Amino acid sequence: MLLLRILGAMLLARSAAMAVNRLADQQFDATNPRTEGRALPSGVVPRYAMGLFALVSSAGFIGISATFGNLCLWLSVPVLLVLFLYSYTKRFTAAAHLFVGLALALSPPAAYLAARGSIDSDVTPVLWLAASVLLWVAGFDVIYACQDREHDLQEGLHSIPARWGIARALLLSRFLHGAMLVTLSLSAVTGYFGPLTWTAIGLVACLLIMEHRLISGSGLERVNLAFFTMNGVVSLLYASLVGLDLLWR
Repeated sequence: MLLLRILGAMLLARSAAMAVNRLADQQFDATNPRTEGRALPSGVVPRYAMGLFALVSSAGFIGISATFGNLCLWLSVPVLLVLFLYSYTKRFTAAAHLFVGLALALSPPAAYLAARGSIDSDVTPVLWLAASVLLWVAGFDVIYACQDREHDLQEGLHSIPARWGIARALLLSRFLHGAMLVTLSLSAVTGYFGPLTWTAIGLVACLLIMEHRLISGSGLERVNLAFFTMNGVVSLLYASLVGLDLLWR
């Protein structure tokens, strides 16, 4: 039951964030050939319906958060504000990719707090894991943003590819993913994890190398494969092996 409530809260928070993102970016999505077919710019879904969906999802997230105690309830609104803020960051900073990472990096400590109800000394590996998520998401968001470099320049939006060019952006993405492996290792060390977790970290490193080779070897033609497929495999693989490690321990 606890796991289902945590998953429900994560799903509602993500749904609210994505709806606000679509509302905030409607004008830019309409001028981008890659996104002009989305529900709002194409007129399939009206703004009021998307706004209502965001409102209902936000209310549901706050409601579920309340079931974990007062602390989670009080923190639910600031969490939503962070999730909503990232939709606007491209308007004023090229560090928008880090804000996307921060939005998702809230998940590990939020799940920890929901399960424990308080912050204890064993939170350290969770915080290192959160840092890993931030670096991982920021790294692949930089890759994804390479597709929209020309559009971002045209619309005056900020991104790493728009500011530094695609070659330097991909180099920065590699650096972020390298730093992610360091923080994952620190999470394993401080959490006293076993061989399955270290195996997971090794496999994640291999998958990230493959992801970057896909991009460097084919230009941007395989961005979707690197962005969606490879990163989906990374998350599922790591979660499965760490879960088994914890059960074994």
